[in-house]
Amino acid sequence: MMIGQLRVTVRMFLLIAAFALVNSVVLAQDSLNVRALFNWQDASLPASSTWSNTYNEVWGYAADGREYGVIGSTNGTHIIDVTDPTNSYEAVFIEGAATGSQVIHRHFDNYGHYLYMVCDEGPSTLQIADLSFLPDSAPLVYDSNVLFTRAHNCFIDQATAHLYVVGNSNWAAVYSLEDPTDPTLLVNCRYDLAFWNSIGYLHDIYVRNDTAYCNAETRGLFVVDFTDMENPTMIGSLPVYPHQGYNHSGYLMENQPYYAMADETHGKSIKILDVSDMQNLQVTDTVTSGVNPFSIPHNLIYRDNFLFVSYYYDGMYVFNCTDPAHPTLAGFYDTSTEPHADNDYRGCWGVYPFLPSGHILASDMQTGLWVLDGTDAISGTTGTDAVSEREPVLIRPNPVTDRAEVSSAFGGSGFSVMDMFGKERLAGTITTNGSIPQIESLNPGLYLMRIQDHAYFGSVRFIKH
Repeated sequence: MMIGQLRVTVRMFLLIAAFALVNSVVLAQDSLNVRALFNWQDASLPASSTWSNTYNEVWGYAADGREYGVIGSTNGTHIIDVTDPTNSYEAVFIEGAATGSQVIHRHFDNYGHYLYMVCDEGPSTLQIADLSFLPDSAPLVYDSNVLFTRAHNCFIDQATAHLYVVGNSNWAAVYSLEDPTDPTLLVNCRYDLAFWNSIGYLHDIYVRNDTAYCNAETRGLFVVDFTDMENPTMIGSLPVYPHQGYNHSGYLMENQPYYAMADETHGKSIKILDVSDMQNLQVTDTVTSGVNPFSIPHNLIYRDNFLFVSYYYDGMYVFNCTDPAHPTLAGFYDTSTEPHADNDYRGCWGVYPFLPSGHILASDMQTGLWVLDGTDAISGTTGTDAVSEREPVLIRPNPVTDRAEVSSAFGGSGFSVMDMFGKERLAGTITTNGSIPQIESLNPGLYLMRIQDHAYFGSVRFIKH
């Protein structure tokens, strides 16, 4: 596609997407084996000055037979009672120390009935809220910048009661939660550990039994044993790997030695790592949504034999990991109406799959909190293979006039075209040379084309002139 044509396409996408967002009540979202139960957003909240993201991280909490979704915004932390998804409501709002358009990142974890909140912008603080009073209130029991002012992420090792905080001036630090309302510093990695200079700033971290998987931006993955807080040691590293980009986040499978890793870089795939031998970390597969060259995996979480992924632009994805070395696509739900674009980061931010009901929480930077039902994806009734080293769906030309084609690799696959209200307008079989039959019969507008056969599912949005 020529640059001028790309600019026109992006501009038209923005205009149409804005219209679609206003009319979100009737807009049908793209999905496979996942359906939406509830969407919460607050139009009065300001958007950030960076990517116009009003919302960020998502978390969940359950107690006394009730379930809650936690979502960060530019103004603070919103706790939504999602026990009955169709009648969900905002139960509590906790104002952040830093608020407004300067805020892009908040992050959460909980230890028992205490919720820990960090922010990576402004004169912020570590905040701790007591959730035992929900749904009536969630009072702050700690709100201070004594330990640190800003942080990008936090992770609590539940087995050892250690709070790991990363992405600030300390690069990484470990705190004791012996008193959950008064954390105390155990290790300042940047200044206490000489070997940490080879690791540097951490963007994210996953920890189990004080074994920490450290996502270190473009420097790769490092594994550090903190069992002896007096003498932490690096026990593994992966500085180079396939589809390498900005190493953003990762998660360890519960009962299998596999670690999933997402690079927050346009077009980069998720890496599946065999971590049974720390001295020889191996990438066993790479998987992706396959939607667009600008697709970006952001955050990911294993639960049981499934990997849940939040994809900017593309939504929430579920992969079946019955074969942990080679995941397959089980389902997805697109929370976003944003067009794919280079050097831009919008759409689905985070995912939380641990509610007792089995409902999945997802946060979208523009559309807020989603409660999703992934029963069909988990049951595997109609799942398909994941895209593994496959080319994404690209339609040419875009905008479309009287003809259009995709790669000949999709020849013989079935396709369907839906309008922006979710109505099917065209269906058939792609020709052997990749041509899409009867595309000229469509009226002008925005469409979504799905391509599916026994081993592939992909989709792409396009404009018909």
